[in-house]
Amino acid sequence: MHNIRTVENKTYFRIPVKTKILGPDDDIVEIVNRYTGDITKPGDIIVVSESPVAMTQGRAIFETDIKVGFLANFLWRGVRNVEYGVGLRSPTSMQCAIEETGKFRIISAAFIGFVGKIFGKRGWFYKIAGKQAALVDAAHTSFIPPYDKTVIKGPLYSDEICRRIKKITGLDAAIMDINDIGGSWVIGSSEGVDKYLLQKIMDDNPQGQKSEQTPICIVREKK
Repeated sequence: MHNIRTVENKTYFRIPVKTKILGPDDDIVEIVNRYTGDITKPGDIIVVSESPVAMTQGRAIFETDIKVGFLANFLWRGVRNVEYGVGLRSPTSMQCAIEETGKFRIISAAFIGFVGKIFGKRGWFYKIAGKQAALVDAAHTSFIPPYDKTVIKGPLYSDEICRRIKKITGLDAAIMDINDIGGSWVIGSSEGVDKYLLQKIMDDNPQGQKSEQTPICIVREKK
């Protein structure tokens, strides 16, 4: 686990925090406060992974409970394979994206994405489909049961959750979507967070993406 990173001539410790398996009965703010209270120092930033936040909001849906419609069955085949995960290249994850964003927006995104492919441009689909479509994690991408059998939608109210974390801990907070190939995206934060700096600090995914069970990470500048 890479726990030290230097960015813009400053060095930062990244301290992954292991928790229990989280679920809909948990309050993510209470969880953060419980597991970080004895570890944090003034000036730290608390980073929470987006999927565990969604799990506490009941947004992990079992594949068997997802009724896939005609549109999802038609569109998922047009999603390209990517090295960092399945994304919307499955009927159930595409169905969840449609439910999150609406049929018209997904159809528009698919059309514009197709045009983009003709001109050799990638990413147009997600620019139109929006953040919630991009945050859908397909089933069988999580390594922790029972979530290995669920499609996980992106969390809601991310900024508000971060403000609540700051209020109860006194520390800035961010919710992030991070993967193992250098993808790092702040999807919610409290007001004091430099999003672009934090993305650089975290883009090698110090929390891991398998069975580490470390949904929280404390970022601390080395003095």
